[in-house]
Amino acid sequence: MWYGKEEGYRQIDTLGDARTPFLFIISYDQNRIFVQPLKSLDNDIYYKLETWRNYPVQKREKGFSFSKQPVAFARYQKALAKVHKEIRQGNTYLLNLTFKTPIETDLSLKEIFTYARAKFKLYFKDRFICFSPERFVEITGDTIATYPMKGTIDADIPDAKAKILADEKEMAEHVMIVDLMRNDLGIIGSEVKVEQFRYVEKIRAGDKALLQVSSKITAKLPKGWHSRIGTLLSQILPAGSITGTPKKKTVEIIEKIEDFDRGFYTGVFGVFDGASLRSGVMIRFIEKEGKQLYYKSGGGITIDSDARSEYEELIDKIYFPL
Repeated sequence: MWYGKEEGYRQIDTLGDARTPFLFIISYDQNRIFVQPLKSLDNDIYYKLETWRNYPVQKREKGFSFSKQPVAFARYQKALAKVHKEIRQGNTYLLNLTFKTPIETDLSLKEIFTYARAKFKLYFKDRFICFSPERFVEITGDTIATYPMKGTIDADIPDAKAKILADEKEMAEHVMIVDLMRNDLGIIGSEVKVEQFRYVEKIRAGDKALLQVSSKITAKLPKGWHSRIGTLLSQILPAGSITGTPKKKTVEIIEKIEDFDRGFYTGVFGVFDGASLRSGVMIRFIEKEGKQLYYKSGGGITIDSDARSEYEELIDKIYFPL
């Protein structure tokens, strides 16, 4: 069922209070929320959250075509210059700048979803899919954990892991996001801890491998958190890793600089199974508009960001992990 912001979060609270397993999908601006019990989940919605899934595994048995028409570098450079101006004025320190790219493929959305390899995947009614490597929050017992992801490098570069961890720009960007997420968890919980700082994972990006840098942050939730799942989510969304810091002002700047509606891209989706919760950030995202497919992607910008390298990172993130 579709809901507006306040009604959607109330519905999530209600289902959580009843310990009813459900799926939720929350748009980036939180004004569109889909909530439905798993027992009555529409048959054209599929999800995967690590080991939780509602569809059978299938192997790809045919080749496929894929092409992309990314935004012109001059246009990207102009947008990045606006971000740098805001940073120099002290309005933001880190901003996630994104664009949408027309793509062409002979695969359907459902086929891309089915074959894609990712920890967090969602197929929604032939309208959009995501195959995300990034968790948002997970709750087990009374512990909430979040895993902000910032920093990407081609795994084939010599000494790639050492280079990404030693990169001062990437370090600064990651520290800012970890600090933001620590503060977010501190709003809803106690005993906030950074349990793992800047660990590296390898993911497939089409024909190449990427290394991505994440951290793990935890906090303790009050007893009875099940009855306040929607309320808790509303207090920490949108996700800091896809907005920037300070969050409120950075979101306002994003709205001025980006020339498209993010929609559900960079929103979150998740499942509550009656006892625990898992969720993912909706990045690596493809949406259908009419007959045209658009791939939405981006990256974090700081004062040290180089336009050419950031532009190439945006393009590198437009892939099928098949």
